Amino acid sequence: MKKNAGNILKFIVFLGIGVFFVYWFLLKLSSDEKEAIWQSFLGAKWSWVAVVMVISLLSHFFRALRWRLLFKPLSCRTPGVNNTFGAVMVTYLANLAVPRLGEVMRCAMLRTSDNIPMEKSLGTVVTERIFDLVMFVVIILLGFLLMFSDVKDFLYDTLSQKFSTLPTLAGIAATGIVLLIILFVLYKIFKERLMRFKLFQKVIELIKGCVDGVKSILHLGLASSLMFIFYSLAIYFLYIAGGWIILKAFSETVGLGFQTAFVIYLFGSAGMMISQGGLGAYPVLVWQALNIYGISESTSLALGWLLWGSQQAVVLVIGLAYLIYFSLLKKKRGASQEDNINDQ
Repeated sequence: MKKNAGNILKFIVFLGIGVFFVYWFLLKLSSDEKEAIWQSFLGAKWSWVAVVMVISLLSHFFRALRWRLLFKPLSCRTPGVNNTFGAVMVTYLANLAVPRLGEVMRCAMLRTSDNIPMEKSLGTVVTERIFDLVMFVVIILLGFLLMFSDVKDFLYDTLSQKFSTLPTLAGIAATGIVLLIILFVLYKIFKERLMRFKLFQKVIELIKGCVDGVKSILHLGLASSLMFIFYSLAIYFLYIAGGWIILKAFSETVGLGFQTAFVIYLFGSAGMMISQGGLGAYPVLVWQALNIYGISESTSLALGWLLWGSQQAVVLVIGLAYLIYFSLLKKKRGASQEDNINDQ
């Protein structure tokens, strides 16, 4: 009961945040601005939107192939590609309803289709999520180091409007390094005392879990480990490529390149974390990302909603189709088991 109540509360909170963003977004727009956004929708090249949907579906397929690799070292059968892909799509569908419900759902789907115990598949999900966390952090760091001169200037100018004095970028970096050194020294000195606090213990366990999760990938064997890394790179490349393709759907953004798509991905990812399935928050943050490059509000918001909507449409259609597939499969196997019992 407590778990169900918690899931319901999460759903209400995250959905509420999304509805708030939609309400806030509509409230601040004048009738002329709403008309401009609608005209931007109508003026979009929808063939590029279709390409974005294909790219989104392909990224989910690569995720399924990557997840499937994690079953090979386990003492259970390796699930089929179709069932693994279907379980991944049900994951995204379920996560639209309740955050993280999909992680349990996809394990339940494989138990139905391939008779894989929940505890084994849950372990692979944890490993995959830990690796995703590490990958996302690495991508953010690489983005800021290699590509973000425009974003850096935008953030610096924005903050400068609120604070009279700001340190230089070199000063911020030097301060960060000094703080890390101080924290490391304090950790070494007060480690035993800090370990008495449950919050600190959980942080340490999380860090160890990340390290162990990444290490476990190396136990797949050289070929499988390389394929795991390849699939991971392909997944994140396709995430960013979707944003790059949608830029071609609007005449105002067609000249923008992959760097812009990178920024859209990072801002959009924050939106997916803030509200239920990114509802409301995703398009608003994409608008803010494109604001860095001087794109008009109407085009930016239309692009954000199209990018978000095309991705969710894929999840809804394919996810629902596979949910029906697994339901029928479960019903068929239940009937088969009942017939076997009757025969005995």
